[in-house]
Amino acid sequence: MDMQFTIAEEPDHAKSEKGRLLFAGGTNFLKGVVSMSGLPQADRIEVCFAGRSNVGKSSLINALTGRKALARTSNTPGRTQEINFFKMGEEHYLVDVPGYGFANAPLPIVEKWQLLLKSYLSGRPSLRRVFLLIDARHGPKKVDIEIMDMLSRSAVTFQVVITKCDKLKTGDLAKITQRTIESIRKFPAAYPELVQTSSAKSDGITTLRSIVAGIV
Repeated sequence: MDMQFTIAEEPDHAKSEKGRLLFAGGTNFLKGVVSMSGLPQADRIEVCFAGRSNVGKSSLINALTGRKALARTSNTPGRTQEINFFKMGEEHYLVDVPGYGFANAPLPIVEKWQLLLKSYLSGRPSLRRVFLLIDARHGPKKVDIEIMDMLSRSAVTFQVVITKCDKLKTGDLAKITQRTIESIRKFPAAYPELVQTSSAKSDGITTLRSIVAGIV
């Protein structure tokens, strides 16, 4: 696939304001789901945040929403054990799914999470985009590639968000970003724009808010 992948730039004032207003409208927890039968009705556009365990997903969601404890954070991989739905205003959902990969839990429980995760990601008609988080310190792992392949086969658009960028020097970040681009270039469902973020320093948060606002 000959497609030019780029790094998302800071939005202009109009787009930035649209993103600010979307999240300023309030993002509130709706429900945690442990089976497909518990999903809320697919009657509104939703975006989803997914990634390996301990990639910084909850911290990123908290930074986006300006709520310090909206999504629970933990140093223990596998803390998020449900598909968590949050209402963005009255018209949209923001979704936080269980981390995939290593999890500090019994194998049968981990397998149940993974089945739920894959069922949701590949079969939710109102899901407009999956924001796939990649830790800047590690780059894409085998399990990330497997999820990308599944999303592509299900025709679900995903956009890579590189997290914890503050942990790397500029040169090292550029190298890991290029390696990430080379890994995702072959997937037709990959959105050709990556977002570099740091929840700790709020880097990329305005950009990501504007992207979400442009989708919903």
